[in-house]
Amino acid sequence: MTVTEQAATGRRDRKKRQTRAALTAAALRLVAERGLEHVTVEEISEAADVSSRTFFNYFTCKDDALIADLAVDRDRVVARLAAAPPQVPAVPAVRIALDEAIDTMESERELWRLRLAVIAQNPALLPRLMAGNIETERAMIQAIGARLGVDPDHGHPALVTAVAGAAFRTAMLRWAADTDGRPLRDFVDEAFAAVVAGLPDPSPTS
Repeated sequence: MTVTEQAATGRRDRKKRQTRAALTAAALRLVAERGLEHVTVEEISEAADVSSRTFFNYFTCKDDALIADLAVDRDRVVARLAAAPPQVPAVPAVRIALDEAIDTMESERELWRLRLAVIAQNPALLPRLMAGNIETERAMIQAIGARLGVDPDHGHPALVTAVAGAAFRTAMLRWAADTDGRPLRDFVDEAFAAVVAGLPDPSPTS
């Protein structure tokens, strides 16, 4: 591929990412304002300044526009988990694997806060979200089992996946509700440090 062809490919990929992001932002904004049942693909497309045909080049339905990018993150997290140094224990390895996702979420804080609010306000999204979570958990269990040299049915990979997932979700929800502007990384580090320490009880607060 020539330099000119590489540049053209880079521009096309960048344009695709921009279009996908615009559709997601439009879908989240409209659904937050009106509710899931009162927003159409046509309205999302119009808000993103593209055609409905273009919408379906990126998403199968409006629900996908709201939550499909979570699956994209999954692939990158699993790849980073597999690449983590072999001497790192499983839970800290998962924490390392989340670095890129954390940076992305931090750079899109308002969008993620909106996404979490939309999911909370529209329970109809939960079955699709849960299906995606099951796929993520399976991929994580496979990757952790491979790291540890144990069969995925051993039990430990599934336990690590469940605990790490709960820690990350707790951190993410605290971050979304935070009004002081603390970075997501702080909340995630606190949650994973507590897990690694064996979840000691915190001191009472006044």
